[in-house]
This record gives sequence, C-alpha cells and structure tokens, in this order.
Amino acid sequence: RVVEAVRKAKLTPMVTLNHFTLPLWVAKQGGWLASTTPALFERFTRKVVGALGDNVGWYCTINEPGMVALGGYMGDFTFPPAVKGVANWKQAIATLLEAHKRSRAVIKEMRPDARVGQAHAMHEWEASAGGIPVIKYLRRMNEDLFLEASVDDDFVGVQTYTRMSIDLPFVVGNIFGLALAVPALEARLAARARSRQKSGPTKQDLDPSAVRRTQNGWEFRPEAVAAAVRRAASLLPGKPIVVTEHGVAADDDAERVEFITEGLTALHATIADGIPLWGYTHWSAFDNFEWAQGYRMKFGLIGVDRTTQERTVKPSARLLGEIARSNKMVISGPDSGAR
Repeated sequence: RVVEAVRKAKLTPMVTLNHFTLPLWVAKQGGWLASTTPALFERFTRKVVGALGDNVGWYCTINEPGMVALGGYMGDFTFPPAVKGVANWKQAIATLLEAHKRSRAVIKEMRPDARVGQAHAMHEWEASAGGIPVIKYLRRMNEDLFLEASVDDDFVGVQTYTRMSIDLPFVVGNIFGLALAVPALEARLAARARSRQKSGPTKQDLDPSAVRRTQNGWEFRPEAVAAAVRRAASLLPGKPIVVTEHGVAADDDAERVEFITEGLTALHATIADGIPLWGYTHWSAFDNFEWAQGYRMKFGLIGVDRTTQERTVKPSARLLGEIARSNKMVISGPDSGAR
C-alpha cells in the first residue's frame, strides 16, 4: 500500500530491505554474527521482491552496513544486539557482505531490470599527520570493505551528514597505526571510534566554539556530501551514484534551507566534473523517531505535532520541491543564476 501511494504521487519508490533492526528471533540466533543469517536474508529478499513485483525498480539491500557492524558489535548502538569485541566486529562485517551479495543475486534473478545497491554511511575525513593512520584504518573498516563489495552493484548509495576530524600528534598516531594488529590496542581504537569515529581530541574538542554544530552535535558541514561522493567515485570509477541520505538535525528550518542549498551546490560541481551522480534523497521527509534520540532531533522537511499528528510543510520542503520540479538551482553571488 505504501508503494502504491508513492507511485500514485508520481514518485519513484526505492526500497531498503534492512535498516538496522532485526526480527527478535533472528537476533536471538546471533544476528549478523550467525552463519545462518545471510541465507535468511536471501529468503526474506525473495519474499519481498515477489510481493512488490514490478512496482519497485530500485533496491538498497542493507542500510549503512558499516555502521551496523561498528555500532552494533563494537560501539554503543542498542541494536543488534550490542555485543562488543573486535572478533564480533569483523565477523559482522563478513556476514553483512555475504548477505548483501546473496540478496543482490536474488533481486537480479527475479527482476533483471531492477537497480540494486547498498546505502553506505560515508564521511568527509580530515586528519593531522598523526591522525592519518587512524583514519585509514577506520575508513577501511567502515567504508572501503563495503564499497568494494559494491563493485557489481548497479549503483552506490552515499549517505553523508558531516565531517570527521582526527587530530593526533604524529608519534602517537603512528604508534596506533603500527599497533593495530594487537587486539588490545585495536579494541581500544575501535571503542574510541564509536559514535563519531574519534580517536583522541579533535580540533572541535579543543575549541568547540570554533565549530558550528547541528542539533545532534555534529559539525554543520553540508558540503561534506560532495567529498564523500568524490571518494566513492574514485574507488568505483564510472559507477552511478545516488545520494540516499543527506540532511541536518535543526530546530530552525532556515538552517535546513542553508544545508540543502550548500549541499546541492557542492554536488552540482561533482556533476560538472563528470561524476555520474544520478539522484539525491533528503533525510527526512518527516520529523522522525531517531532511534535512541527519540523525537528530539528534527530532521524533517515536514514537521509533525506528536500530540495532534498535524503535519506542517516547512520552507525547506518547498525549496527542495521547487528544485526538483524545475531541475534548477538558484545560486546567489556575483555569478548567480539558475543551474
């Protein structure tokens, strides 16, 4: 019924088969640590694709698999099932990769014309000289392994909200880099990495007033999405890219208008440079239940009164709607114009 409503509204449905949560019985069997889970996900995929039929032509198999592995098995997510340990983290990565490949194969078997990909959590990264080994390790574990598994996908989904900064003295950073094979230090590094992928004090920590922050404490960095798109394009040249999430937690919708404008301006430059960026999806249509944060974070283009359920279309929604309808964006400045 949801897909039918979407199509009636002349929108294109893109279905994500798994977004963090698992059935309780699957979690009790070990979740993404269990060798049986990829086969269960394959079976689930077959049932969903069969039910949706020709009404859906775009699929993301797994949402942010890197964050599922890190947050669920090394970090502080409460799902799934928040067991910690380096071995668990690495096993979850392997299981998620297998599940994606098996799900993709089912979709292409049942719907050869459908487009299949994953939705990858990616960041713009910056580091001092000492932080470079740490960034390389975290980026490898959280992004690159999953992007490499997308080499046979039809598109790459990129989800970016902010920039991650790691500022470490050169000596300390390289000691961490050389010691990553030692389980105790690897676990310590990964534990420090959870939530905001930090290892040691960042520039923001040292001078918080110097960095503009969003409602959930992230750096206000709308153009970070373009950096992530460029990196995905460099790793998978020629692969179509879709921004599957980009947004900001903000009470003041003027900040969301600014975030959309600056983010799309930066993305426009990637298109001009020949990167095959095929689409953009904003997170989120409605103010949503943001997991452990509840309803406190306001990501929506449309506000929701939780008492009355009344919806209020925000100026940011009207802006994005106009951009979508006209396929143009007005950029202010000395060389302003519709692009």
